[in-house]
Amino acid sequence: MTISEALLPEFDQEMSNTRKILERVPDDKFGWKPHAKSMTLGRLAQHVSEIPSWAGYTIEKESLDLAPPGKPPYQPPPAPPRAQMLEDFDKTVAAARTAIAGAADGDLMKPWSLLMGGNEIFTLPRAAVLRSMVMNHLIHHRAQLGVYLRLNDIPIPGMYGPSADERT
Repeated sequence: MTISEALLPEFDQEMSNTRKILERVPDDKFGWKPHAKSMTLGRLAQHVSEIPSWAGYTIEKESLDLAPPGKPPYQPPPAPPRAQMLEDFDKTVAAARTAIAGAADGDLMKPWSLLMGGNEIFTLPRAAVLRSMVMNHLIHHRAQLGVYLRLNDIPIPGMYGPSADERT
């Protein structure tokens, strides 16, 4: 079994779970946040929806500098309405899946680095980046999004079995 064949079932499950929670994000609550230091609900949902795009970038590039020297740092795009976010998410997931499926084991073992201002934050094999910075990072923020929804009395979908909202 190749590395990509081992990663894809987990990727598919996590993307399906992620879509279920993104479907619950209400457009009229995009500005809500639980704390002054927190992201807004809209920004958090947008962040969750954009994380799968990092898979292709991880496979195709050697590094990513979030604040490249001499250039402006990355600025997240404004959150689109939920329907557009879901459409974008579906396209991004399909492209990410294609990139993962087409990656050879040798390519997935090559190093990839995250940089900030030209300084290395970490370097890991691409396969580890797909697990940590793509899937695990997405799961982390998806859980935060679940808390945001709960605090707004929005029923939470089950991720790995029924949620408290789905139990009868």
